[in-house]
Amino acid sequence: MAQIDLTLAPAGKKKSKKRSLWADAWLRLRKNKSAVAGMIMLATILIVIYSSPLYLDYDNDVIKPDLTQTLQFPAEGKLLGTDELGRDVLARILWGGRISIGIGVLAMMLSSIIGCTLGAISGYYGGKTDGIIMRSLDVFMAIPSLLLMITLVSIMKPTITNLIIALAIGSVPSVSRMVRAQVLYIKGQEFVEAIRAQGASDFRIIVMHILPNAISPLISQFVMEIAGLILAISGLSFIGLGVQPPDPEWGAMLSSGREHIRDVWHVTAFPGIALVLTVVALTLVGDGLRDALDPRMKR
Repeated sequence: MAQIDLTLAPAGKKKSKKRSLWADAWLRLRKNKSAVAGMIMLATILIVIYSSPLYLDYDNDVIKPDLTQTLQFPAEGKLLGTDELGRDVLARILWGGRISIGIGVLAMMLSSIIGCTLGAISGYYGGKTDGIIMRSLDVFMAIPSLLLMITLVSIMKPTITNLIIALAIGSVPSVSRMVRAQVLYIKGQEFVEAIRAQGASDFRIIVMHILPNAISPLISQFVMEIAGLILAISGLSFIGLGVQPPDPEWGAMLSSGREHIRDVWHVTAFPGIALVLTVVALTLVGDGLRDALDPRMKR
């Protein structure tokens, strides 16, 4: 009698677990060497800068002049030398970085709140509402952002709070347009129509469903905007409209040291290097996030 072979054929490969958007983006980000280099640079800069209050005293190490030690070249005890008032350049770079990056991040947060609100309303409702908001923003976009910031800071008193407000207003038009473009695309998706058919309010649809889906592609742009804002802060401080003495800020340090640049190079070189490294790190991270969050990059 013939025997029936009950041996089962080898099972096929198990289906791999589907990763979430963020897990997939993180995997692609880790494979991007330039993005990883940028993240390491940025993490190092942030740790060194924001831990500085642990080993620096603001009054004695950062702003207190020592006229017996003016314009000293880098040496033991003063690793990056001293400025025209005998203050430690390294201490001022570290403390100034906290101010530059802090203002940039806060200005971006304020700009994001205003820009996301205007962009979401404009993109979702369209029609006259869209026209009024966009034409109003076009007026601001007709003015170069840095010139707009200079004008606003000149009108207001040049305090850190006013500087944050001016920087945020200068960034609102570009943020609004980016958000509006995403909202216009997402609001036509089937899931939005299904939620609307269930009776959800416009506010709930925008806040709970459209904006969360619109933000992820914009994260990289927000990081790049922070880099641009840090450069804008330095530019304003360089011409005397940004952070005011004796508080240190990279642009202000470049401005105060420019008179001695031919004879005492370190006074301007090191703040400039700190500014460039920070902007480059943010740019690399922003580029990496753009590639990681772009669905077209998915393998």
